[in-house]
Amino acid sequence: QVQLVESGGGLVQPGGSLRLSCAASAFSSDNYAVGWFRQAPGKEREGVSCMSTSDGSTVYADSVKGRFTISRDNAKTTVYLQMNSLKPEDTAVYYCAAVYGSSWRVDYIIRLPRLFNYWGQGTQVTVSS
Repeated sequence: QVQLVESGGGLVQPGGSLRLSCAASAFSSDNYAVGWFRQAPGKEREGVSCMSTSDGSTVYADSVKGRFTISRDNAKTTVYLQMNSLKPEDTAVYYCAAVYGSSWRVDYIIRLPRLFNYWGQGTQVTVSS
């Protein structure tokens, strides 16, 4: 069983920054795809960004491209989502998720949250003045 521990949400003004963290010892095996998803009230869950821990490939939703960056720490146990230039429309509950496998195409699985079988508890991000 893989446990994902999220942290880093909060309230920030438009234009501000936050960094979300998703920790799991299993990530060090380089055999997972790790994604960040978000869900705003009344909306469907959407993929924000995804990374393959095996080859380091990444993908971003068009709405966050150039503002958000997904990365992994040197110990390879934590995946981050650095969010800059935040907008009110970024307000949502953000979830970290993972799926085992080294050959996932990140541009494919980011559109299919149902393929991810490990999920974090979610963290609220609110962008408001």
